[in-house]
Amino acid sequence: ERKAVGLGDGVYLLYWDATKQRARIKTYDPGFYFPVLPEDGDGSDYPERVHFAWELPEDPKRGLKPRLRRITYELDWIQPATASGVDRAGRAVRAPLLTEPDDGTDPAPLLNIGDQVDGTSIARDYPWNDRPVYRTCYLTDATWELGDLTGPVDVDSLPLDKATYATDASGEVLDRLDLYIDFIPVVHVPNTVPPAEEHWGQSSLAKALQVFDELQGTDTDSSRASATTGSPIIGLSGKAASGRSQLAVAPGMVFELGENGRMDTVDTAPQLAELRNHRADLSDRAANVVRLPAVAIGTMDPSKMPSGYALQLSLGPLDSLVSGMRLARAHKDTLLLRFVTRLHMAGQHPDWADVRPMPALIARGPYTPTDKAAVLEQVTQGVEAGVMSLETGVRMLSEAGFPIDDIDQEIKQIESRAFAAAKDLADALGNVDAVAEFLDRKAPETEEVPAVQLPPIPADAAEADAADPLQDGDDDEA
Repeated sequence: ERKAVGLGDGVYLLYWDATKQRARIKTYDPGFYFPVLPEDGDGSDYPERVHFAWELPEDPKRGLKPRLRRITYELDWIQPATASGVDRAGRAVRAPLLTEPDDGTDPAPLLNIGDQVDGTSIARDYPWNDRPVYRTCYLTDATWELGDLTGPVDVDSLPLDKATYATDASGEVLDRLDLYIDFIPVVHVPNTVPPAEEHWGQSSLAKALQVFDELQGTDTDSSRASATTGSPIIGLSGKAASGRSQLAVAPGMVFELGENGRMDTVDTAPQLAELRNHRADLSDRAANVVRLPAVAIGTMDPSKMPSGYALQLSLGPLDSLVSGMRLARAHKDTLLLRFVTRLHMAGQHPDWADVRPMPALIARGPYTPTDKAAVLEQVTQGVEAGVMSLETGVRMLSEAGFPIDDIDQEIKQIESRAFAAAKDLADALGNVDAVAEFLDRKAPETEEVPAVQLPPIPADAAEADAADPLQDGDDDEA
């Protein structure tokens, strides 16, 4: 984030660490980031080839000349299997693997595990896709001596025949090494939303660079003026001062002036005050340009604000600035978490064997002080009045800075003690199991109610009913 805010862009690189059995992240300086953007396409599209390149200084102790290192991630069609080997010049390269058929036919290329031939292409099933994919990501880590780079070459067209390929910890030569993923694990984070068809962001300080330059010049002038103000320039005239071109002034020094002698001083205090006022104006201008109000950078006392609403209005430019920066990072944060999930699935981590990728996001907290008491009162009144759900209220408390680790677990703990609400639920549904599930408790085991057995009818009453069967229905007829 420091690089993204200060330089305009930030770059994340994700990779699977087989030793630690987890995905790891590395950041690069945006000056080393060279995406190959389509010439006739949209610059905001995700590039299919990304280079990281920088110069390596000369190392006389190891006998190494100045070099250029380039790490490349490229999406390309799936190729047959390769293995580490050496070429005729003794360089470490990757060579294709061939099968040795028993029928005497020519050797055929060997496919990687899980690959299958689909017509003229090779398809692969990734655990996060529902259909076969025909592309994969290749990694290349090569180094060139600067003396070998002659002619019109750029970072994307370096001569491969003069490259020296690196080898990773497992002994694999990094010459188009198949990473078994169908994406480039690089996330470019612009500081601002790029313009249409653009790829790069803008630094938060870019618009105020001229003001900062003027501030630097004003500070230099103020330093010079303060030197002459603290040690003023004194001019002596008179008989005693004749013959001396320069005198040193020190505290307690007494000058003897002759007849008509005079001492004059050059007062530079007004110029110093004016420079300080000019510096304050430049500071306010820089704060306005970068949309940082004085109350946000601490140069204004918040207690002097007439009301909290006025304080909130003064933070309007900062709200706009942070909203734009978060908008530029929203999609990149989602992409980052998606890559982490897929790297764990591609690394065949035991905990991710039967896991399906789910959408995830990074929720950023408040960047200004929050009145927790006011938020708590608002949530309490809203939930009690029934105009706000408990889920929304707990989420508001979490965003306000209350120590809530898991929103769902917090809601379960609140509902497990809501006996009044459970009583209303029981009256509404009459279902003991639903009430127990609401309280996150086990329903009590109740015995089955026996059927009602009526006492036997006396014999004389049965004979009377048989003699007059309409006796019970006389009232109905009437």
